[in-house]
Amino acid sequence: MTILSSSRSITRFVNCGALCATFVAALLSTPSFASDLLIENIKGYTFTDLAPVGASPSQFNKILIRDNKVLSTKNAIIERLMKPDTKRIDGKGKILLPGLIDAHGHLAGLGALLSSVDLRESKNENVAVQLVQNYITNIKPNKNAWVLGQGWNQANWPSKQFPTSASLNTIEAPNPIALARVDGHAVWLNQTALALTGIDDSTPNPEGGQIIRDSEGKATGVLIDNAMSLVYKKIPPITEQQLNQQLQRSFDHLLSLGITGVHDAGINQPVIDVLKQRAAKKTLPLRVYGMLDGSDANLSQWLKAGAYSDEAGYLTIASVKLYADGALGSRGAALLADYSDQPNNKGLDITAPEPLLEKFKLIDDHQFQICVHAIGDRGNQQVLDAFDALFNTGGNSNLRHRIEHAQVIAPQDLARLEQLDLIASMQPTHATSDMHMAEDRLGQARLTGAYAWRTLLNNGTRMTFGSDFPVESANPFFGIHAAVTRQDHNNQPVPGWRIEEAVTINEAMSLFTRDAAWAAHMETAQGTLEPGKWADFILVEENPYKVKPEQLWKINVHETWVAGEKRWPH
Repeated sequence: MTILSSSRSITRFVNCGALCATFVAALLSTPSFASDLLIENIKGYTFTDLAPVGASPSQFNKILIRDNKVLSTKNAIIERLMKPDTKRIDGKGKILLPGLIDAHGHLAGLGALLSSVDLRESKNENVAVQLVQNYITNIKPNKNAWVLGQGWNQANWPSKQFPTSASLNTIEAPNPIALARVDGHAVWLNQTALALTGIDDSTPNPEGGQIIRDSEGKATGVLIDNAMSLVYKKIPPITEQQLNQQLQRSFDHLLSLGITGVHDAGINQPVIDVLKQRAAKKTLPLRVYGMLDGSDANLSQWLKAGAYSDEAGYLTIASVKLYADGALGSRGAALLADYSDQPNNKGLDITAPEPLLEKFKLIDDHQFQICVHAIGDRGNQQVLDAFDALFNTGGNSNLRHRIEHAQVIAPQDLARLEQLDLIASMQPTHATSDMHMAEDRLGQARLTGAYAWRTLLNNGTRMTFGSDFPVESANPFFGIHAAVTRQDHNNQPVPGWRIEEAVTINEAMSLFTRDAAWAAHMETAQGTLEPGKWADFILVEENPYKVKPEQLWKINVHETWVAGEKRWPH
């Protein structure tokens, strides 16, 4: 597959090439008194817009920056454009790469995790309870304050069973406790929280949700998908100041990992307000492509207001995040056949097919990009059917609509993503985190279309990669490692889980840079280090194109730069 997969792609990339050529020509012929920066003695790598997917990146040993943008990486041109007062930085032989873009993450969720109980490393239910007890002992919250946390994953516990309120009730505190599952598709409550929500054994399951019950029909304290709203509407919202603090924690964490851009998958009004305020004050330290929360009551109002983008290119809001189904780990992903490890359960439709299509039409009519969460094979099939119906009734495929996750796809549906000109926005670490659980949930037969990166690329499907932080670590080199090796950090399994679906290092790096920019309509401004684009880049010690694949996850970021300014370390 080449990156020039359609006529609209050709037009966009030819235009980009022409713009870049015009940009350099103007600089060569017009005197400039702008502030320049030269970074030399580096081993630089960048993809180019016109190169086919999988091609090797171009290399350079200097980069000249003017007015926060790349002026040139060509030595001959740099020599002609250099001025006596150009600031020079010795890169000391480090590797310089385009800034990494996470195409699917949750800024507010990461900030909340960094500000609450982190349960991602809990090995069983008792350890998780002890972590909550330790947090309460250290923080000493007001007796009426909610204690929040996230990250537990019963699929990684020996029992493989959902936790219950009974274990949380042993904690010596009167506080209501609400702990989100690692994927955000289930929440675990203590009895105090259950009582505050009004949930009892007779409370019916809401549409698209489930209250987990024991063999006697008693509510156990775990709510799935749409049932979670029963508790979340009872939790007081955080203040604007607290949200700002949490987002700053997210920004600092992401910059330390080499991330210069994020596609934030589902933002509400408080987050929108803070991001816009920061953009206006020029205090956004990295680039955010925001997806509006499609389940929010404000959706129609947001769409009528139109897309938003600030002049400096730090904040763009031009897409909407929808949910078709739930997650595999909580058995909420919508499947065509029963879960292999739970007969008579085919998962949940968070949004049923008819209302999903209606939302597609509403969003498409306002020229916003659709980004729809679909994990199970039935969920993905229903999304594909909805896009097919949308385009047959005048929908705009040029908006680069996306399927977020696209985790389990029926083999007969895999080619439809390319046929419908959709982007598969996928997260490589999900495969290595889920591999054992996925085998339990699906059985071997349905793994054929699961986490099928190689197949989708070979079909000509446009793709991009992310992490789904804080569900997974935000470290992009973890994702690059998983994409190339299909192994965990212990190099298991050998030679890799369903290794036939792995991608090359060139493809993985491109999907975290150039293709992520394209998936957000940002290819003329970011994603590569070509003339005219923002000077977003990182410096690392180890060369991802040279190290052994099993060492990719160990790569450390030395510096992170956005718009030609060092943003990390501070």
